[in-house]
Amino acid sequence: MKQIVKTSGQKIINNRIGVLRLELDYELATLYEAMQNKDSKKKTECKLKLEKLRKEWMKLQA
Repeated sequence: MKQIVKTSGQKIINNRIGVLRLELDYELATLYEAMQNKDSKKKTECKLKLEKLRKEWMKLQA
């Protein structure tokens, strides 16, 4: 039973990591666009979101 729970938990983590990768890619593209447009407000928002995503990524990797 413990093995089933462990395997199930690992699948959830792996799925979340996949979603995080997509979110990171999207935010990086948005940040790049904001930099090109010299939109400082959007740059700040993207950086905050990227930091939040990075912290979640680090928790999942631990």
